[in-house]
Amino acid sequence: MRVLVINGPNLNLLGQRETNLYGDVSLEDINYAMQKLAAEKQVEIDFFQSNHEGELVDRIQQAQGRVDAMIINAGALTHYSIALLDALKAVNIPFIEVHLTNIYAREEFRHQSLLSPIARGGIFGLGAAGYSLALLAVYEWFK
Repeated sequence: MRVLVINGPNLNLLGQRETNLYGDVSLEDINYAMQKLAAEKQVEIDFFQSNHEGELVDRIQQAQGRVDAMIINAGALTHYSIALLDALKAVNIPFIEVHLTNIYAREEFRHQSLLSPIARGGIFGLGAAGYSLALLAVYEWFK
């Protein structure tokens, strides 16, 4: 089984920005924990982060036929990127939407996710642990 983890804008600054909301764990720390868990479960895992919408769309399209599932934290693009929505629909790869914070407990503009209606599932507000939980869920789908 092969899983792609995609992180959108500003997630490269985890551990540095708004630590009161996002915590002090870096994206590298999250990726390391996921890599360790993936090795235990014999899952191949790749990571991609970009601050650019088009690069995220390109990576999603490149995943078609190459991965079994995706875990996606699109950051702010969650709330307004029709391009990401269309790319995810086009490749038809099951994915879990992850957010470190509970987007439904924050500003009203964050309550709308364009991706949730097509996601196989979502994990919101559980911090960095949400990524590992998503990987465990994907593992359960295919074991």
